[in-house]
Amino acid sequence: MVFLPSKEAGELGSVPDSIPICDFVLNEKYGRVAHDSSRDPFTCGLTGKSYSSREVVDRVDHLARGLSKELGWAPNQGSEWDKTLAVFTLNTIDSLPLFWAVHRLGGVLSPANASYSAAELTHQLLDSKAKALVTCVPLLSISLEAAAKAGLPKSRIYLSDLPKQLFGATKVPTEFKSVTEIAEAGKSLPPVEELRWSAGEGARRTAFLCYSSGTSGLPKGVMISHRNVIANVLQITAFEKTYRDKKAPPGGVYTAVSLGLLPQSHIYALVVICHSGAYRGDQTIVLPKFELKSYLSSIAHFKISSLFLVPPIIIHMLGVKEECSKYDLSSVETLFTGAAPLGPETAADFLKVWPNVLIRQGYGLTETCTVVSSTHPDDIFLGSSGTLVPGFEARIITPEGKEITEYNTPGELVVRSPSVVLGYLNNDKATKETFEDGWMRTGDEAVIRLGPKGTEHVFIVDRIKELIKVKGLQVAPAELEAHLLAHPDVSDCAVVAIPDDRAGEVPKAVVVKAPSAGSDESVSQKLIKHVEDHKARHKWLKGGIRFVDTIPKSPSGKILRRLIRDQEKEARRKAGVKL
Repeated sequence: MVFLPSKEAGELGSVPDSIPICDFVLNEKYGRVAHDSSRDPFTCGLTGKSYSSREVVDRVDHLARGLSKELGWAPNQGSEWDKTLAVFTLNTIDSLPLFWAVHRLGGVLSPANASYSAAELTHQLLDSKAKALVTCVPLLSISLEAAAKAGLPKSRIYLSDLPKQLFGATKVPTEFKSVTEIAEAGKSLPPVEELRWSAGEGARRTAFLCYSSGTSGLPKGVMISHRNVIANVLQITAFEKTYRDKKAPPGGVYTAVSLGLLPQSHIYALVVICHSGAYRGDQTIVLPKFELKSYLSSIAHFKISSLFLVPPIIIHMLGVKEECSKYDLSSVETLFTGAAPLGPETAADFLKVWPNVLIRQGYGLTETCTVVSSTHPDDIFLGSSGTLVPGFEARIITPEGKEITEYNTPGELVVRSPSVVLGYLNNDKATKETFEDGWMRTGDEAVIRLGPKGTEHVFIVDRIKELIKVKGLQVAPAELEAHLLAHPDVSDCAVVAIPDDRAGEVPKAVVVKAPSAGSDESVSQKLIKHVEDHKARHKWLKGGIRFVDTIPKSPSGKILRRLIRDQEKEARRKAGVKL
């Protein structure tokens, strides 16, 4: 049985397949809210610096000219893979104009998680074959180390502009050109020629190469086409049309002021906040990282109406209610949460404190170029990940491959949509395992339940693919296991998720020591340092290490993670830890 969006979800019209993302988002003829009716798309939440909608258009043009001259990239010459730019920086108001400038030249943008270690960034630079790297002063040392290992010369490293309070007294090295310098140079250069794409080219060409932890090994490059992004923006826009139309002033359009706190390298922020927001005329208040005071003061100062968050931030707000009460948060109309499920109890607790906020939850993946399902503002069902957005089809499949046709019966969620991506870069095996005949196996266990209004809601109940989600960021257990097994003190190991009040989940290692290893305490210290020296912070073993004689495995050798999680749960129960 194929589950389909409800009539209330709206309808997805035709999706352009012969234009780049930059034209779709910036040109009024493709349906975006008129520039004269739009708010400033990007505003710095720390300094107040802002670009108007038309200034963003000019910024993209100037950056495209400057990059073309600097890197020798021309719009209609070579493959998109000849023009791959990696970006490893904190959030800035220049990120999206830079991304769209690369698209204007027919290139690929590969954003890297700002919490990456040098080893992880090196992998992405080598795998993507990036021709240049944009970073920032706080991340420069990591960038230089990774670039050197990847064979990328210093002359191809550039700096994004950040508020000075983020790097204090640290001087900005003058040997690296900045994004602003490239844009300023572009003002006096001739315009770049228009892209000449034939029908279907936007569906075939990669626009973004985002890295997903997947289920094994190192992160994989997810090839996202121009049409994939355009499709999901149109899906989100159609899904929310009736709600926005009701809120619009007579003869006008409704535009929101949104929080842009989540990493712009993450597909959630990249598509849902930045691309959809700009297309719909919204304003995004950009913050480089979460810090409670700047977060709360930005909401109060800019009268933010839409919060895009992950569950750990919501839980943190509940833990500091008194501090939150010092700020005027009355402008907040909706809270949208994603990247990990938000429990109905937590949502209910939030509503006790802020009863006038609509809590919405969404579900999506990098491989679906984001939103699969979302809570409609007129159809809230706490704990649900909402209803399918228009243009999506879904099936629920048993481990034996049988299709589930009834409600309240769990199975793997398999989806199809014009936003489902092209596949994984240079990884045919993973692509074939995940994508088949237009359908994408999500690796998530889900059930379909009828909501209070009789609509079909998606509930994500478990992760077949075993990913650990730390503050919304994915951690592949197999990646950490391979790293631990390289240590001489480890004979065997498994990594599982355990609950954490602040992070949602954190990794914990269950380890079988090598015969020659020392005491539990000394080995534990060495392994924790081994991970912290080579992996991003969200991959650190914050859940600790437990030593065992054997790792529970199936006859075929597969780690029985659920059994290990059950053992951890029972141990915490006996220790009196609140579950």
